[in-house]
Amino acid sequence: MDRVRDPRQGVRGVNNGDTGDVGVDAYPNERVVIGLMSGTSLDGVDAACCRIRRDGDGPRDYDVAVESFVTHPYDATFRERIAAVCGESGTVAEVCKLNVALGAVFAAAAGDAADAADRALADVDLIGSHGQTVRHVPEPQALPVGDSRLRSTLQIGDGSVIAERTGVPTVADFRTADIAAGGHGAPLVPFADVALLAATDRFRVAQNIGGIANCTALPPDSNRGNVRAFDTGPGNMVIDGVVELLTDGERTYDKDGHLARAGTIEETVLDECLRGEYFRAEPPKSTGRERFGRAYARDFLAACRARNCADEDVVATATALTAHSIADAYRRFLPRMPDEVVISGGGAYNSTLVGMLDDAVDADVRTVEEYGIGADAKEAVAFALLAAAAMDGVPNNVPSATGASRHIVMGKRCSPT
Repeated sequence: MDRVRDPRQGVRGVNNGDTGDVGVDAYPNERVVIGLMSGTSLDGVDAACCRIRRDGDGPRDYDVAVESFVTHPYDATFRERIAAVCGESGTVAEVCKLNVALGAVFAAAAGDAADAADRALADVDLIGSHGQTVRHVPEPQALPVGDSRLRSTLQIGDGSVIAERTGVPTVADFRTADIAAGGHGAPLVPFADVALLAATDRFRVAQNIGGIANCTALPPDSNRGNVRAFDTGPGNMVIDGVVELLTDGERTYDKDGHLARAGTIEETVLDECLRGEYFRAEPPKSTGRERFGRAYARDFLAACRARNCADEDVVATATALTAHSIADAYRRFLPRMPDEVVISGGGAYNSTLVGMLDDAVDADVRTVEEYGIGADAKEAVAFALLAAAAMDGVPNNVPSATGASRHIVMGKRCSPT
């Protein structure tokens, strides 16, 4: 079933087509919601303006029309400041400053999305913001609060700043509610994957390839009780990291996989990486820059150089690590290989990566654009959906994916003053 009306192709910064003849008031329980997302790739803020209609109390009872999608890019200096607080050199003072500064940037991105949809912000009912993850600690840690061993996570880009600058009620800080209920606080997109991509007759996997790659396994007639989802490992993060190191920062990614296509995979390095602890760990599990960030990219490059790899070989091997770790995760942790893999995220534009994944899995590999939503837009749309559910009081986590003890409503509500 196609649950996305008025398909969009994800063209950045423009209104991607006619929204049709159906007016906003034609459906009951309909809102205009802007979803905001900044991922581990640190490219900028993705913003999707959506009309969301609710007909019931489950994820498959939401219907989405995407009116616009834009990316509000970070400039190079600001990106480096964010990367620093995500890594080893961050300070509490800098996190404090960026928390407010990012709130202002997210608010500007929401304004861009409204403009691209030919709307004023006054026409927008709600904003849902993921924020920017600066630290994610999914392994339980012993903390000085009795005998508890707690997971933790931190996203910045304050929701109150977004609400104040836009004048629109904002739902933000989704992950911590799931953490409080014993979950990983990740992945969060399975609620939207069920809403947008569940089929009645096919075992479909929604595979996002952003900085980190995450999958949602959607058996036929999926609901929140039979969905499994987890981070498979690096998506674009290691590829981007080695490209940046190899080019002294002149490039930040391998456009369309050109470098990887010209290289040869170093099988010894690939096999050694795939034996890593994370890839063998059972779900629920989640990861991020703290595991596969710059330090990992430096070590990966050193291992390839020790095998006399050319630059193109290094990028080819990093690309293969993403493709093979995804396929290996399916074999290890899913009940069977899927009939269909639907790719979203920036990795969908890397044809070499898509080709490697197609070779590694015995399934029909497609991009999410064939289902009416731009590959870059999907996660922003997901946070619009999560925000709408939060305002409806509908539980929007998926405990079978996160490991939480129960279904809960995630997201903190911030009102304009």
